[in-house]
Amino acid sequence: MKQFIVITAMGITISFTVFAGVIAFADSSDSGKEIYAENCSACHGDDGKGAFPGITPDFTSKKGPLSKSDKVLIKHITDGYESEGSQMEMPALGGNDELTDADVKKVLEYIRDNFQPK
Repeated sequence: MKQFIVITAMGITISFTVFAGVIAFADSSDSGKEIYAENCSACHGDDGKGAFPGITPDFTSKKGPLSKSDKVLIKHITDGYESEGSQMEMPALGGNDELTDADVKKVLEYIRDNFQPK
């Protein structure tokens, strides 16, 4: 739902578009790809195979992290996680506490769309 507010002052008219709810302003406008590039690729690699083989998980592996449910992966991204056998723990929100729930969902969707084993 959109509402238009018109303010006229000293012969100048200004129009604003207001979206129902503040969520549109609270969530990042970045795409999942941008969020991944800024927060995830340093460890997980641009190709999702892991920038540090044997230390960071390979998203493209059929038995890798993407074999888990979205609910589990959202919890791992949000709370942080250390994969079995890994020597490095992923920090909560990839170390960026400014990421929102919407950002987490966007980045997970990007990861699934681009690295999910076929």
